[in-house]
Amino acid sequence: MSAGLAPSLASSLDRLARRLQELDAALSDPVIAADNKRFRDLSREHAEVSSVCDLAQRHTRRQQDLAGAKQMLDEAGDDADMRAMAQEEIAQAEADLTQLETQLQTALLPKDPDDARNAFVEIRAGTGGDESALFAGDLARMYTRYAERMGWTTEIMSASESDLGGYKEVVLRFEGNNVYGRLKFESGGHRVQRVPATETQGRIHTSACTVAVMPEPDETEAIKLNPADLRIDTFRATKEAALRKSLVGSGDRSDRIRTYNFPQGRLTDHRINLTLYKLLAIMEGELDDVVAALLSAQAADQLAELEAATGV
Repeated sequence: MSAGLAPSLASSLDRLARRLQELDAALSDPVIAADNKRFRDLSREHAEVSSVCDLAQRHTRRQQDLAGAKQMLDEAGDDADMRAMAQEEIAQAEADLTQLETQLQTALLPKDPDDARNAFVEIRAGTGGDESALFAGDLARMYTRYAERMGWTTEIMSASESDLGGYKEVVLRFEGNNVYGRLKFESGGHRVQRVPATETQGRIHTSACTVAVMPEPDETEAIKLNPADLRIDTFRATKEAALRKSLVGSGDRSDRIRTYNFPQGRLTDHRINLTLYKLLAIMEGELDDVVAALLSAQAADQLAELEAATGV
């Protein structure tokens, strides 16, 4: 299964193959099947491990294809057509193997245990008055539409509406698969540049909102608190306030992770220098390209840190 890979990668994949067998056995156990939470957690892990093992199997098959192509080249002799065919297969197999090894390395990077959780998304109007509140409404709609595309459910936990139909503040709860893992990059300042509905002279205004994304706590863990630990509750509001501030920034126009430029139809994520000219589609919930780019950047950073630490 793990032939031809770096020893550390091969070892990790061998462990996962054994873990997959353990999960298969566990999920067929009636006792575990009767425990909804345990069964759900193990099913999620099974899906993740199966995905990595499938990649490893594809890598093994392409290794076999490469060996076969090299043998064909050795046996081709003076047959120009056979040599060309073998060389083409060798080049393609080597390219596929390089890509598969990168995918395997990324799949084996440490996971944030909160990624699989549901999430709360808090959106607050910042600098810009009524226009900022309208933009907060647009962001809420964008995330809600994205949730629909992902098959998640959405609940408005609290809302303070503005006079023009936007939000001074709104808190949304999203429930579904890997919600926090896909929304956690949204925390920070969001800046919009457009002609406001209230602008009579056609001038472009710049406004800002803040977004904070927090994972939903595990209820089963929350009820297992030791009474002796309840004294921390007195600090919780101040802890939560500090976390929120670290996530969202100041809400000023200059404090932003992303800019939405409507006259140019452009979205720019300043953290990864991503620019997309499909703003209207993104505002309708088509966040896939943005999320994928942020996840890829995170994986690249993790791989770089891993290589630096291991000297690879």
